[in-house]
Amino acid sequence: MFGRRQLLQRAAALAATQFLVGPLHARPAASRARTAVDPFALGVASGEPAADGFVLWTRIAGLNEDRLVGYEIAEDEGFRRIARRGNALAPLARGGAVHLEARGLKAGRRYFYRFHFAGAVSRTGTVATIAATPAQLRLALTSCQHWEHGWFTAYRDMIANDVEAVLQVGDYIYERSFGRGPNVRSFGAPDPQTLDDYRARHALYRGDPDLAAAHAAMPFLVSWDDHEVENDYFADRAGYTGDPHAFVRRRAAAYRAYFEHMPLRPSVLRPDGEVRLYRSVNWGELAALHILDTRQYRTPSICVAEDETADGPIARCARAGKDGGSMLGPAQEAWFGQAAAARPARWSLVTQQTLFSRLVLPAGPDSLYSQFWDGYAASRTRLLDALDTAKTRNAVILGGDVHSFWLNDVKRDFARPDGATVATEIVTSCLASHSGPEALFGPAPALNPHVRFRDNANAGYVLLDVQGDRIEGSLRAVSSLADPLATCRALRAFAIEDRRPGALI
Repeated sequence: MFGRRQLLQRAAALAATQFLVGPLHARPAASRARTAVDPFALGVASGEPAADGFVLWTRIAGLNEDRLVGYEIAEDEGFRRIARRGNALAPLARGGAVHLEARGLKAGRRYFYRFHFAGAVSRTGTVATIAATPAQLRLALTSCQHWEHGWFTAYRDMIANDVEAVLQVGDYIYERSFGRGPNVRSFGAPDPQTLDDYRARHALYRGDPDLAAAHAAMPFLVSWDDHEVENDYFADRAGYTGDPHAFVRRRAAAYRAYFEHMPLRPSVLRPDGEVRLYRSVNWGELAALHILDTRQYRTPSICVAEDETADGPIARCARAGKDGGSMLGPAQEAWFGQAAAARPARWSLVTQQTLFSRLVLPAGPDSLYSQFWDGYAASRTRLLDALDTAKTRNAVILGGDVHSFWLNDVKRDFARPDGATVATEIVTSCLASHSGPEALFGPAPALNPHVRFRDNANAGYVLLDVQGDRIEGSLRAVSSLADPLATCRALRAFAIEDRRPGALI
């Protein structure tokens, strides 16, 4: 089979062939006039793989009216065996973004795709449909990519490892500078506030060659954390914008720009501005992936008084005995309970944004970081209850956010280290950013017996091989964030065996 690495090397050399357009049955103007600027400068992407199709994305910047963009989907790299051909809408109201849902394709088949507009042809992308009965699955878990802090070379390692799908669990962009460096490059613009500002920030990110190549080579399954809007925000509560009305406007702009730049189904964008990111993707009976959103619907933590902030550790949760606060919000919690039970699978992978397990801090056994799930202990229990009610065979919680690698045993009662382990937690480090706070995370293994492994010195991602009887994983560390030619190495290998929760290290 033609490999993705070869595809990326040869795609630039493919000669553009004449594109045959079908009949136009919509008002938008056809793209006949040539343009001096590459309309596909932001690249191409795929997402939401299914047994019969996927979503394809591109964005035509600089439009002044709705336009039609041609597309081809083929079974071969030379586009001789065309499976689908037609036109897709690039709406002006969505910044010229195309979200094409391709359906009715063959299961378990690799396809190649490209777009045509104004005499230009996009780079070639590739994506595979999900097999009817997949025997194995290779995933990459990634989070936290700060443009200024490092090059995105870890994506090159994912391509080299033939990853089938990338799980990007948040902080795809950063809205502001953090720390004093050293930085490898600059945003070159103030913090985004408006829709055009956030569009420009996303466009800047798509200029990273490794990220652009990854989007062309692998489908992305995405959800956001806070930096896609602003640091430490949740729901309609600002992280640092003082005017609440200004923040709501800023959040609306950020949400719209995020949707416009991600390979998501058009239906996730709701009329009221909600971008509904919680959803499930199933790989037959092998794996069910449940993607959660812990920012948009979160309620205030029961551990934090109304007039207090929640941007750091607190000594103890004064109202810990009360049942209050939700990391997911009531509607998403109800959905998760139904989704977990709807499609039983060998492996249930739950992607969310941050540290799920209890984390006792150096300040004492009652100390906690309320922005983690520790600030939402009742909500964490309800999630575990849902998995238990669904008779989940193997639950694996995936997360990011904390800029460090973690392998944790998930307990029903973290105060009882000898209690049963009910799930496995895998947390990826940042793909490109500074490490987490060593004062908090350094002592973690000694204070938390359920922490099996923690590394706070390396950036990178997690490679996961999902098989019928086990998951084999590798924590992949980047050799240098300052080197645009950096490589990745295996920092730590681990495994999870069927019906035996907890990582084997």
